[in-house]
Amino acid sequence: MDELHLTPHASRLMDLTPRQIVSELDKHIVGQHDAKRSVAVAVRNRWRRQRVDEAMKKEISPKNIMMIGPTGVGKTEIARRLATLTGAPFIKVEATKYTEVGYYGRDVESMVRELVENALGIVRSSEREKVQDEARRRVDERLLDLLLPTPTRGFDPDETDHQERNDEEMIRTVRYERNREKMKQMLDDGLLEERTVTLVSETRAIPMVMSNIPGMESMELDFQEMFEKIAPKSRSKREMTVKDAREYLLEQECDNLISKEKVQSAAVELAENLGIIFIDEIDKIVASEKQHGADVSRQGVQRDLLPIVEGTTVQTKYGYVKTDHVLFIAAGAFHRAKPSDLMPELQGRFPIRVELNDLTKDDFVRILTEPSGSLTKQYHALMQTENVELVFNEDGIDAIAGYAFSVNQKTQNIGARRLYTIMERLLEELSFEASDDHQTHVTVDAEYVRQRIDDVCKDEDMSKFIL
Repeated sequence: MDELHLTPHASRLMDLTPRQIVSELDKHIVGQHDAKRSVAVAVRNRWRRQRVDEAMKKEISPKNIMMIGPTGVGKTEIARRLATLTGAPFIKVEATKYTEVGYYGRDVESMVRELVENALGIVRSSEREKVQDEARRRVDERLLDLLLPTPTRGFDPDETDHQERNDEEMIRTVRYERNREKMKQMLDDGLLEERTVTLVSETRAIPMVMSNIPGMESMELDFQEMFEKIAPKSRSKREMTVKDAREYLLEQECDNLISKEKVQSAAVELAENLGIIFIDEIDKIVASEKQHGADVSRQGVQRDLLPIVEGTTVQTKYGYVKTDHVLFIAAGAFHRAKPSDLMPELQGRFPIRVELNDLTKDDFVRILTEPSGSLTKQYHALMQTENVELVFNEDGIDAIAGYAFSVNQKTQNIGARRLYTIMERLLEELSFEASDDHQTHVTVDAEYVRQRIDDVCKDEDMSKFIL
């Protein structure tokens, strides 16, 4: 895996077993065990593929996954958490922002370009770690040059005593080196962090390139790259503290030490072998029976998406990228359409189907309590900043879950997102008055919840707009 330029952190995460991946996802997402297992196996298969011989590696293609389930049950959250877990190139895109070439919208190939950009960031981060020590040494030297410039001496044409001039130069040099050593020690000890230095920065005035032209993303990239090369540089002076200058110069020195061509080549290789593209709202590109207007474009998106998922070569500003071994995970609620309404060829490219379950009241209770970043813990932390101790009793959490489940049943079912609206409504008064009030302890029990939520939940017409 090291040859693919993963960071040490990412390499450790890619070594996780499927069981460990599921365990990590369980810390943030309640239920949906089947979806977690499928994703975990797919990620582990990327690790396995890297360890087979080259001949077999070319034959092994990723088993793409389609998640099917109503909104708010965890499809996107699984993808988002997976992104932080794998450390591999990962992007999440909305299928609805793409259209067939000739219609207003984005070209489907742009998702591959975004994936390469993501990979570029990973590789650059990995390479930066390798050159950090040398870059910091160079930054210290540049800071010393700014804090203590090299002394210059004008030439006096009337001066005839060369020996005397050489002696003075030697004395000046020795004195400068001694002062520079003292200054370096002070810099190492952090005594000069607030000292102001003047930096000269160079920027290029890059003309604005027209964007969002259907099917023209590749040409826009070429124009952008051309303008970057020919646009004149402008120099400007900036004053900043040594602390800020160190970060600014570190970026420059790292870029100078890293081979741009090597990074780009490694990024393309990483995207091709470990890239994951999550396509959300794929059910929204199913055309209705009356194909006209936007529906024609939706059908066209499926046709354009098919070669990307099957495996094709996409031109990017960093070179050609093959999508044969990119893992695609699609997700959709499929309220008005069914997976079988997709083009048969596209259906066949997602052999693993996972159905996510509707959330029950018990699931809501777990969502409010179990994850490390649950809503109750978030609001507790927010109120602590106002010196208010917010405590949620078990009966209070049970009541919140009950109201969320009830509203979902009576109105539109938006899954766990209903908890956000319920919690915000519940704590709206406290959030507004916490800065002015002198309360130091607030307990959220069943009665507290009932007083603030019950009337709204009983009025179905009002709950449609408020909750």
